[in-house]
Amino acid sequence: MYIVCSDLEGVFVPEIWIQVAEKTGIKELRLTTRDISDYDVLMKKRLDILHENRIKLKDITNVIDSINPLDGAVNFLEWLKSQTQIIIVSDTFVELAGPLMKKLGRPTLFCNSLSIDPDGYIVGYNLRQNDGKRKAVLSLKNLNYEIIAFGDSYNDITMLKEADTGILFRPPDNVKNEFPELLVSYSYDELRKIIQKTLNTT
Repeated sequence: MYIVCSDLEGVFVPEIWIQVAEKTGIKELRLTTRDISDYDVLMKKRLDILHENRIKLKDITNVIDSINPLDGAVNFLEWLKSQTQIIIVSDTFVELAGPLMKKLGRPTLFCNSLSIDPDGYIVGYNLRQNDGKRKAVLSLKNLNYEIIAFGDSYNDITMLKEADTGILFRPPDNVKNEFPELLVSYSYDELRKIIQKTLNTT
């Protein structure tokens, strides 16, 4: 039996922090896990920028409310759920993801959480567990599932390598070139064909 584990941002929805950067005009917030492989370094940089610019959680969720899924994402998810089970395994935060999950049809989401002070400012972040994407795959494999996983960034690599079938989806060239052993797909149609072929070989 198969379960699919997928990233969220850059796969089904636009990168949240890029959208926040565009709305606020703060270019430094455009940095994502496509650019910086160390997630702790990236998040501490983001929190410092939010603090310096007095940006609250509500300012970010207002931006997220305006974000829609990528073209074709909802249809692809509906097809995928008709074929097998899917869990979105993301480094995003439960406080940010709600509106996006609603627009995607509320798939199962494994993610992290934020620490918010009484004034509504983000003061920290809490990982559900270190290397949570890979550990989610490992746990499911220990339940005798075979795993298909796909994502687009550095923070997806350990998940993709741990999966039985790992696929980079629309990766930047730096990530694709650094991990040539992984399958690569640039459209939902290509991704669907890879998944269908994998499911049909069992």
